[in-house]
Amino acid sequence: MTPPVLDRRELNRALLARQHLLAPADLTPEELITHLIGLQAQATDPPYYGLWTRLPQARPEQLTALVEQRRAVRLGLQRATIHLVTAEDCLRLRPLFRPVLEQNLRGSRGRLLAGLDLDALTDRGRALVEEQPRTFQELGELLGAAHPDRDPAALAQVLRARLALVQVPPRGLWRTGGAAAHTTAEQWLGRPLDSGADQEAVREELALRYLAAFGPATAADLQKWSGLTRMAPVLTRLRDRLAEFRDERGRVLHDLPDAPRPDAGTAVPVRLVAPFDNLLLSHADRSRVLAEEHRTRVMTVNGLVAGTVLVDGFVAGTWQVVRERDRAAAVLRPFAALGRADRAAAGVEAERLLDFAAPEAAAREVRFEEP
Repeated sequence: MTPPVLDRRELNRALLARQHLLAPADLTPEELITHLIGLQAQATDPPYYGLWTRLPQARPEQLTALVEQRRAVRLGLQRATIHLVTAEDCLRLRPLFRPVLEQNLRGSRGRLLAGLDLDALTDRGRALVEEQPRTFQELGELLGAAHPDRDPAALAQVLRARLALVQVPPRGLWRTGGAAAHTTAEQWLGRPLDSGADQEAVREELALRYLAAFGPATAADLQKWSGLTRMAPVLTRLRDRLAEFRDERGRVLHDLPDAPRPDAGTAVPVRLVAPFDNLLLSHADRSRVLAEEHRTRVMTVNGLVAGTVLVDGFVAGTWQVVRERDRAAAVLRPFAALGRADRAAAGVEAERLLDFAAPEAAAREVRFEEP
């Protein structure tokens, strides 16, 4: 029997349903972070916006509390990028992603580390960060004292790859900056990594969770999101537990049988999606939400990803909160003129954004920059 075909709009609606962007999530912030398998978090504020757009009543202090109470942490995971995840996912998933971070290290710093005893360096680094949290600059200087002929930054990055380094507060708190200080997850959470788990079983668990949050998807999509290789055999092993579809190009799509797949005509409210949101970063083919013609207007060559405006479920512009003294503005930059209803809805969302992001501002405005 030929698998059913899902067109681009059907894939769009399925993704938005699972991302809780069709309707607000009936979840706590911690439950939502678990469902999404973390929020990408190179910068401090994007995870807060990621919660805000999916949880209408979310407040910054809720996520701040999770970080301060050590129920959520920031560390390198999928794609070797910083994600904010629950403590449980940190301990469960970090061993699985260690090869991703080590491969990234070999690619970016391998030449600088040739001939170095990485085990000894890692042991020394663990002692340093468990003595007290340290920045990468501090670690590079301390490790470099014994290796004056080596690049200090490369030495510090060895620890990021080989240890489960979490960023400790105040890093990760709402509207804070500065260099991140690190210690090990084991030290911070008071529990060991789940290193003894069957890693193939963890791969299968991760694949199922990915489909629940991002499916239907190809094996290439799963690999793009995770940074892991050899995920096609994992999906093959899970075949009896999955439904199979095709996209309009004939590619095999895997999915959970009972996951939501709304009709292509399902109405979608205008949404403002966070910078660096995994909605845009978790598929090899992003066209289910972001047209290729707009990609360079959203994603810069140096890795920045703008906050985006969704209209009818697809990226139709970008947004930015601009602060100046006691004033704050939500600046919306649509790619094409918006219809009256969509423009009004975007303005309402922008007002809501300012209520969240700048409640203390004496003056607030929503500003549209015409295409």
